[in-house]
Amino acid sequence: MMEHIRLPKVERVQLVDRGSSRRAQVGTLYLTASHTIFVDNETEVCSEIWVLHSLVCNVEKQSVTAFGYPLLIQCKNFQVIQLIIPQENDCNDVLMSLLRLSRAKRYEELYCFSFKPNIDKAERDQAWDFIDLRAEYSRMGVPNKLWHVSPINREYRVCDTYPTDLFVPKSATLPVIVGSSKFRSRGRFPTLSYYCKETQAAICRSSQPLSGFSARCLEDEQMLEAIMKSNPGSRFMYVVDTRPKLNAMANRATGKGYESEDNYTNIKFQFIGIENIHVMRNSQQKLIEVSDLRAPSMGEFLLGLENSDWLKHIQTILTAGKFISKAVAEEGVSVLVHCSDGWDRTAQVCSVACILLDPYYRTLKGFMVLIEKDWVSFGHKFSHRYSHLDEDPKEVSPVIDQFLECVWQLMEQFPCAFEYNERFLISIHNHIHSCQYGNFVCNSEKERKDLGIREKTHSLWPHMWKNKSDFVNPLFRPDHSQTQGVLRPLTTPYCFKFWRGLYNHFDRGLHPRQSVLDCLMAVKEETQQLEELLAVCEQKLAALGKEHANGLCVKRHTINHSQTLWAEPAHLSSANSPQDYTGGILSTGPKDWPFQQRETESTELSLFGDATKSSDPDNSDQESGVADFSCHSSSGGDSFPSEDSVKDADSDEAAFNTA
Repeated sequence: MMEHIRLPKVERVQLVDRGSSRRAQVGTLYLTASHTIFVDNETEVCSEIWVLHSLVCNVEKQSVTAFGYPLLIQCKNFQVIQLIIPQENDCNDVLMSLLRLSRAKRYEELYCFSFKPNIDKAERDQAWDFIDLRAEYSRMGVPNKLWHVSPINREYRVCDTYPTDLFVPKSATLPVIVGSSKFRSRGRFPTLSYYCKETQAAICRSSQPLSGFSARCLEDEQMLEAIMKSNPGSRFMYVVDTRPKLNAMANRATGKGYESEDNYTNIKFQFIGIENIHVMRNSQQKLIEVSDLRAPSMGEFLLGLENSDWLKHIQTILTAGKFISKAVAEEGVSVLVHCSDGWDRTAQVCSVACILLDPYYRTLKGFMVLIEKDWVSFGHKFSHRYSHLDEDPKEVSPVIDQFLECVWQLMEQFPCAFEYNERFLISIHNHIHSCQYGNFVCNSEKERKDLGIREKTHSLWPHMWKNKSDFVNPLFRPDHSQTQGVLRPLTTPYCFKFWRGLYNHFDRGLHPRQSVLDCLMAVKEETQQLEELLAVCEQKLAALGKEHANGLCVKRHTINHSQTLWAEPAHLSSANSPQDYTGGILSTGPKDWPFQQRETESTELSLFGDATKSSDPDNSDQESGVADFSCHSSSGGDSFPSEDSVKDADSDEAAFNTA
């Protein structure tokens, strides 16, 4: 791509901050084979902005100003960069270079083929095996006695936009499958997308039938009958056409159309009303214009948002997913979903239904699996829809953008139900358009295999999994009621919000100075540290308790031994005065006294009582002798210590008793 660069370096280029009135940065502009780079020359710390050429969707030269020639660069991730180049010739050279570098003619010109991270071939092969769709279907509970893997599409013989491994009802024979594929647009016959073990209901997907006004196909009718009978708990199935009814009826004039309840027995037909790719493309363009407004009034913003109809389309997609999830989980009824060709609106609706039905898809790994299953393997046209190559602009449409926004709207309603955060969705959106990894290149599994994507490029998912700490929702609780079971979102208009985090991601002036997500992550990290410290303290406390218990056993043994000595009759009979105790048995040490004083108070009183009885009845100083004993014990020396003096002498024991 270097041969397309007319001017690799331009000095004294100004970078204008469109979101504020701050002075423009002055620096150097570099053009490489893969990136446009702006380096700020005026700041002490080197500041750089890197933009992948594959992210650039439009480059426009604006009217000349007093400072130079402005160049506006608009990106697919909604970043807008305004440069002012001093010389007109330099501006023209940069313009022509960017127009060619941002519009690849061949797949091999995309960045994923030149991106070389520091890993060897074995690691790259292992990375591509990070997502295993056979394991995912096994987790769902298939194959089983009702569903199995059909070999009919091996080597893509029946449908070149389907994967090779397809799950179909066991009762559907090969002639039935082949006949059904011939009666469906692009050969995309009904096949399993999701299986619910609890109800045995299934979500299947296909393209529209080639029914015209009156055409029938016996094999296609038998195929739907087989899907219905693969759910023993239901006597009918839903067929959901995601298109507006008017559009579906218009397609009948071209030999296509929809299923007739007169020809297909035991089906209930339902139109949804999701608009086509052209309406969605225009709607997003109006939304981008609203998000680009500088200091709009509330009325201008709300009017522009309403006129774009963007949130109305998001509501329709979410309502369709809610209808299907309710049919599968609550009614136990299987559903067949299709649109025109079955790779745009069908993917949106099936994916949203899976998110609502299965908590696994609300985890980091599960969401990666879901995109691989319902979008990548089933032939969503990534390269056409997101303008990876310089092809027909009418094929471009924000199909997966809408799906990601539906998930974000659900995250706003159920903040504890999703393991991933907003940053995760925005990062996936960025990688879909950037072509840095090979996961989203080409339009089908067959095209990726023919191009050698696994051998020549790298997989995104292990990279994101390695950095999953950046994408974890700090509010996620696996044991929360939201996390388990089916989500039932509200789809009334007031529940939908403008996704500022995506459409104004690069407008720093519109975001809080402190990120809410970063604050929550910091709180969660600090909480984990405190919990770890608490666990360590509890272990230490348990060890101290055990150590004290062992010491207490030893001291009690000493006390019992002392009590035995106190019980000797000969010594008690001679204890007529306090002085007799100081030089006698109790002179063995004052430290043993507190335990005897606190724990065997009744024993002490009885001992003094016995001593009084054993003394001479004529001795009138017995009571005063006891008083003298108390006074003498508070004096110190070799006499008995008081309670306060005992605590000072054995401070550790006193502290423990206080605790």
